[in-house]
Formats: sequence, C-alpha cells, structure tokens
Amino acid sequence: MSLSTHPVVRSGRRAALVAAAALTATLLLAAPAAAHAEVEADHPQALAQNVTLTFVSEAESAEAGFRELRVVLPKGIAPTDVTLDEAPKGWKLKATGDGYTVAGPALKAGVDAEHKIKVRQLPDEKELAFKTVETYSDGEISRWIELPTAGKEPEQPAPVLKLKAAAPGATPVDSGQSPASSASPTQSAAAPTASAEASGADASPAAEDSAADGDDGISSGVLAGVIVVVLLALGGAAWWLARRRAASSEN
Repeated sequence: MSLSTHPVVRSGRRAALVAAAALTATLLLAAPAAAHAEVEADHPQALAQNVTLTFVSEAESAEAGFRELRVVLPKGIAPTDVTLDEAPKGWKLKATGDGYTVAGPALKAGVDAEHKIKVRQLPDEKELAFKTVETYSDGEISRWIELPTAGKEPEQPAPVLKLKAAAPGATPVDSGQSPASSASPTQSAAAPTASAEASGADASPAAEDSAADGDDGISSGVLAGVIVVVLLALGGAAWWLARRRAASSEN
C-alpha cells in the first residue's frame, strides 16, 4: 500500500480541504459588503403625486463620515418640485440647477446617511435614475452615477427607482403658477400695474416742469389773442373818429 492511498493520509487531505473551505467561507462572510446608494418610494407609480422618496447612502469609510449628498434629479422632476421631508440632524436641502444637495454636520464614521424628500409628482416613466455624489468629512468623494450599458452592470451604479404604470386617468399636474401665486381679476383691476407705478416713479422734475409749462403756454396764448382783438378794435374806432372829424372840418 502506497503512502498516498493510506487511509490516514486520505483522511488528512479531506480534513485539510474542509478546513480550507470553511476558512474561505468565513473570510467571505467577514468581508464588508460593497457600499452603495439606494432609493425607494412609498408609492412607486408613474404620475403619482406627493410621493416620498427615501435615499440611503451606505458608509464606506472607517475614518470619516458623510457631510454632503448631491442628487441629480431625472427628467420630469424639477428642483422646485422637491421638499425635504427628513434628514440627519442639522442637515438642510438646497436646490441646484439640476437637482439638490442635502448637507450638514458630518456624521460619525461608519454611519449610513439617510434622507427623505417629498416629490410633487413622478413623471410618466418606467424607471428613474438619481445620480448621487457623496462627500465625506475628509474630502473623499464617492460617485454613484453610472448607468447600465449593453447589459453590463456598472461598478458604481446610480440609484434607480422602478415605477408601475400610471393609474387610469392620471395626468400630469399643471406646471404653471398656482392659484395662490397669481392675482385675482379683482386684485388686478384694483391695484395699479407695475408699469404704471414705474412710469410714475420715473417721472423726472424736468418732465413735470414741461407739463406745467404747457399749461401756462395755453393760457398766455388766449390772453394775447384777447389783447390783439382789443387793440384792433381800438385802432378801428380811432380811425373812424379821425375820418368823421376830417369830414366835419371840410363842411
């Protein structure tokens, strides 16, 4: 019997393989899961209104905590349609040109950042991607902005929210001014227009003087006309008297 086929040797090999497999499994389970950003909705349906979205950014730094999250909103959701519903203590939302930031005092290292926003209405789409950029207190930046391409899963995928089809009869809300922000017909008629107020405010002293001069000019013209008529009448009367006297002298 060879040494390699000895029962004790075979048992030793099996034991070594089992131990190696157990060690590998232990290391895999002990390894931290890859950090990522996620988004969920309380009503994930196209054209749904007043929907609360919950964002969770998993901490991946053992030395620094989150201090800011920047979210790029998908097409169909304007920054003005978003309000902050919940965030870490001291964090505030600020609108940007293409989305918003939510930031505040740095969280402790290893603590996930979670915040909620209220969206006026979700667009009529099948899924929405919310590209997210995370900033830590030590300046480290983590970008979750990649989208699937050619069926390949990205290494740092953007949070994606899948939506159910819109409810029957659901329509986009009016994106114009709300009734509260527009003046009623009565208010518009009673209040002077902005252009009228501006014209009155811009009237210069010179313009006011010109208007006054115009009124004086009309009065002076009338007076001059009256004087001319009186003078002509007096002149005519004097000429008539002179002719009568001349005629009397000849007789």
